[in-house]
Amino acid sequence: MDTYYNPADLAKFPTITEEAPEMGSKFFDWYGSVFAEGELTAREKALIALAVAHVVQCPYCIDAYTNTCLEMGVSKEQMMEAVHAGAAIKGGATLAHAVQMKNVIESVEF
Repeated sequence: MDTYYNPADLAKFPTITEEAPEMGSKFFDWYGSVFAEGELTAREKALIALAVAHVVQCPYCIDAYTNTCLEMGVSKEQMMEAVHAGAAIKGGATLAHAVQMKNVIESVEF
């Protein structure tokens, strides 16, 4: 299957440390800390990450967090509900920016 994003490239992600080992290492340390158990469970964080992955439209993250959610026992219904929550926020943010458009219209109307 031809795709714009090669699914096999997800496995290459750790190579981002090759040209900038210090920054890459810091990123992966931080990333691991973010998704560790805390006030939110790792399962909750994975579900949030799945919704955000859809909002930012990262196919690698969608693949990774769909699999992570499945491994953590998240149902397909829960995943879809999370995606809809993310879409609603993205849609609302888009519509909220219409205020900017309305401001411009008001400034040029005679």
